[in-house]
Amino acid sequence: MWDWSVTDVDAFWASIWDYFAVDAVQKYNTILSGPEMPGAIWFEGARLNFCQHLLRHESVNPDRVVIHAFSESGVHREVTWTQLGESVRRMATALRNLGIVPGDRIVSYLPNIPETAIAMMAATAIGAVWASAAPEFGSKTVIDRFAQLDPKLIFVTDGYTFAGADKDRSDQVAQIVEGLPSLDHVVHVPYNQEVRLTFSGVSAHTWRDLIDTNAPTRERFEFEQVAHDHPLWVLFSSGTTGLPKAIIHSHAGMLLEQLRAQHFCAELTPDSTIFFYTTTSWMVWNSLYSALVTGASVVIYDGNPLYPDSSKLWRITEASRATVLGLSPSLVVKMDQDGVQPGRDFDVSALEMVILGGAPSTPQTFAWFYNHVKPDLWVTSQSGGTEICSAITGAVSLLPVHAGEMQGRVLGIHVEAWNERGESVRNEVAELVICAPFPSMPLGFWNDPGDQRYFESYFEDFPNAWRQGDLFMINDRGGCYIFGRSDATLNRHGIRIGTSEIYRTLEQMPEIDDAMVVAPTLQDGPQMLLFVTLRANAALTSAMDEMICRRLREDNSPRHVPDRIIKVPSIPYTITGKRLEVPVRRILEGTPVDQVANPDLMRDPGTLNWYLEYADHMRLGIR
Repeated sequence: MWDWSVTDVDAFWASIWDYFAVDAVQKYNTILSGPEMPGAIWFEGARLNFCQHLLRHESVNPDRVVIHAFSESGVHREVTWTQLGESVRRMATALRNLGIVPGDRIVSYLPNIPETAIAMMAATAIGAVWASAAPEFGSKTVIDRFAQLDPKLIFVTDGYTFAGADKDRSDQVAQIVEGLPSLDHVVHVPYNQEVRLTFSGVSAHTWRDLIDTNAPTRERFEFEQVAHDHPLWVLFSSGTTGLPKAIIHSHAGMLLEQLRAQHFCAELTPDSTIFFYTTTSWMVWNSLYSALVTGASVVIYDGNPLYPDSSKLWRITEASRATVLGLSPSLVVKMDQDGVQPGRDFDVSALEMVILGGAPSTPQTFAWFYNHVKPDLWVTSQSGGTEICSAITGAVSLLPVHAGEMQGRVLGIHVEAWNERGESVRNEVAELVICAPFPSMPLGFWNDPGDQRYFESYFEDFPNAWRQGDLFMINDRGGCYIFGRSDATLNRHGIRIGTSEIYRTLEQMPEIDDAMVVAPTLQDGPQMLLFVTLRANAALTSAMDEMICRRLREDNSPRHVPDRIIKVPSIPYTITGKRLEVPVRRILEGTPVDQVANPDLMRDPGTLNWYLEYADHMRLGIR
């Protein structure tokens, strides 16, 4: 089946289109223009709307709860299909009344609440382009992303709750709005009902102002029918080097990919309820709501997944009667360390499937579910990416589960493990490469003339092939393993973080001369380590440590705060001026230095000696 799906490409994707009855005012002329990457065109000639397919189950089961929304405060909100559809049509009509037209960019600075989903669906329903950032992000991080898009309207909130603390974001919102001169409209979604945000130079609205708009009925509402390559949403890379990449996805490509993924990998149906812990900055949020194409219900949570204790997500799983649960392996490690016993303490009888994502999984993680949740679960691990907004390896219900292993490559995406010579290999750790075009591959990056940055990011290493940036292995039975990023992107509880965001903050601190951040997987789990060199007369005291953490939290988010800060004599660089983040990370994980660094390419090879001694002293090793 997999071989057919990647060799007879036109037939496979035509079968997806026909089987799931894509609703298009105009069908495609061709499935795929050709094998070139980048530059392949999918479903040329088609005119359709992604959001229309998210809502087409509204008439089938109008009173079924489609969104279960939980918060740290314990509030459980339920939204039915009818309520969701009516809210989307009202908001979409209001946006049209404000002058939003197809192609305009609408951005969001909102937490994981139903209003964010309604705003996203309303924007895409009228052909506007959506982008989102979670309110835990500081203003500079948000402006770095949104300013690239020249947005016309932004949804904002004045605060959120995390780990039991109320976070006021009024000042951050003011800075964001000031930093986005293209804005015409600001829509305030109140967190604190007593807060009134005021702005100059833009039209200010409240959520209530817009959601009370009279709108056409379901039968009379007109979804904007857009071209196959019309931008749907923009997702942002982590920003490891320079500004985050603004990755453009299309209506047609994303629709066909999500129809495939949600039905064939997660095997969702209108009777399913899927809960995946995520924030509104992570592509999983977009993918979670894409599950609506199957008629399934979704569960969202706004808050700290470990507050007030490590059982929080299991309380939500029980209350929502989720059939599918998605979370990162690092959260499972914490649950295990804290002695959580979901099978004993909670009703998990409805749960059928677990999806692990955001980081590599271990056999111990799989075993924890079978030993402490229930023995008849389908435990799976998957890998994908922001660039794809889906999975490329993951669950296959026809195959057995092997602990710590992804069951196989997904249908329709030609994934291989390639060595440095571009040869497909088995049972060897190599580069994860996609060898042929796939529908959800990006249209490109926003403001990237000639696709130069897009090409350099994915196609520079292997001719006409996509390098994902993951260390990858396929074994003889087709099972897949991810061994981490082959670049320097950090990972905090499944959320990717770019090192450049941390460096930008530290560069503003006069006490710090230089820094390097890495996230090795150690014997006690993943750790984010910040190495710093200090200027003369500065010392790494507890006060300095606290100041660094506070600045990182305020400028970026709590996830940007390291687990440890270590003073070092020097930071290692290549001769071209790049920090040796990946080599240092691998040294700390126990890899011999001659396998990770070439002294001829280093500015000063002797700078690695301290890190070798540090690794030996701490007796670090891969878990």
